[in-house]
Amino acid sequence: MKFVPKNTKQKESSVYKSLYLKEDLAKKVEEIAKVNNTSFNNVIISMIEFCLLEDDEKDNDKK
Repeated sequence: MKFVPKNTKQKESSVYKSLYLKEDLAKKVEEIAKVNNTSFNNVIISMIEFCLLEDDEKDNDKK
């Protein structure tokens, strides 16, 4: 499954957290955000959700 950042139209309750990223990693995320016309934050959140969904699917396949 190819990663695609999620749509930001639907806002949900959220909390503030900060991250420290390697400079080259941050630049890659910024480029993904630019190509997809979305925010840096949305790309990071979409990546986390994508990875968690993948893990859940793998766990379900093992059962």
